[in-house]
Amino acid sequence: MKRLLVLGAFATLFFTNAHGQQKTNPEDISKKMQWFADAKLGIFIHWGIYSVNGIDESWSFHNKKISYPDYMQQLKGFTASNYDPQAWADLIKASGARYAVMTTKHHDGVALWNSKLGKLNVATSTPAKRDVLTPFFAALRRDSIKCGAYFSLIDWSYKDYPQFLKDSNRYEIKAQPERWQRFQKFYEGQMAEVMNQFNPDLWWFDGDWEHSADEWEAKKMRTMLTSHNPNTIINGRLQGYGDYETPEQNFPVSRPKFHWWELCMTINNNWGWQPQDTNWKTPFEIITIFVDAVSNGGNLLLDIGPKADGTIPEEEVTMLKELGAWNQRNGEAVFNTIAGIPQGHFYGPTTLSKDSTTLYLFLPAKTSGQVMVKGLTNKIESITMLGSGQQLQHKVVGKISWSAVPGLVFIDVPATGQDKYITVLKLKLDKPVKLYRGQGGFLTNE
Repeated sequence: MKRLLVLGAFATLFFTNAHGQQKTNPEDISKKMQWFADAKLGIFIHWGIYSVNGIDESWSFHNKKISYPDYMQQLKGFTASNYDPQAWADLIKASGARYAVMTTKHHDGVALWNSKLGKLNVATSTPAKRDVLTPFFAALRRDSIKCGAYFSLIDWSYKDYPQFLKDSNRYEIKAQPERWQRFQKFYEGQMAEVMNQFNPDLWWFDGDWEHSADEWEAKKMRTMLTSHNPNTIINGRLQGYGDYETPEQNFPVSRPKFHWWELCMTINNNWGWQPQDTNWKTPFEIITIFVDAVSNGGNLLLDIGPKADGTIPEEEVTMLKELGAWNQRNGEAVFNTIAGIPQGHFYGPTTLSKDSTTLYLFLPAKTSGQVMVKGLTNKIESITMLGSGQQLQHKVVGKISWSAVPGLVFIDVPATGQDKYITVLKLKLDKPVKLYRGQGGFLTNE
């Protein structure tokens, strides 16, 4: 992680690469992407030996904050002694999330399953002495949650991987191609292990920036994964051979042009558990970010970082439960919806039902008085406040009988019955939403 993406710069790149280089029928992609488009919320889990000392995952030695030997000493402290995979899955389900993505291997090369391709895994080289992935994926599937596998293409621990520390390489690929070929065989073999043992619904690759698509054999890897499971989804970090984009931490100001996208974001400032990081986002902040992503046609992949013993920090548990309670009250406006009306028609996030006959407006908590919708040509049949079920009144202002330009819709929002975080208004329309997108009219003397 930690690679920042600028959405505008990547929009053209994504469509050129992901839909240009792929030899996949777009209709087939749309079909398999439907569950992802409907899911809206996923939970990201960064768990590994870096949680022992609570330091940056992999980057701490790569950037020389600590030495590599000191980083690897953490293998001795990864116990998973309080790890309860079913409790993890149940908490994720309670949040309202439809999928979860687990780190199978970060850039440090430590696998969370019992890899047969080396001893650097938690089953062989840590006190945990077991594969921690198998029971978790089984628990997710018992809870009907889609399973995602984070997989680092980078492996800074493997002796035949060229990069190592930030300012040093082990070798140049052109000078020693046989070493790179050994690494290719290794990493592709580990990918095959994850594929065969866990059959992920979604692959979340990371680290592709260090090499080209040809060097990663990205096309070959995509073919391997989709031949094994034609419905598997691949994120946009396989050098152009992915299905959707994954901006990291930074939220777009304007609506992205990606067909499918997901914002991955931490609950505090770090992916893995770091006890000194107490800059927790509030439930209001997370829910605001969540509805903004959904209103712009994307998903939120919200990260948690368990401790080395498998305990999920209390602040993260509270966050997921609060998010889940809000989803229980307002999920109708989020899940199985589509992106809302264009910005400028309403001063806030919006979504639409799939048939576009219901418009949902999202208001910050304690919003009362009148709110306005511009350019709506539809007749509003009813307005309901989700959660409380209150029926609201509205009036149309400025509509001129002879003009095609619609009036302004003002909705009276009471001071009671609102959600404590984000209130949702449900507008039932007479037909699929129709908007006036012009610049207004003018009066003449004729």
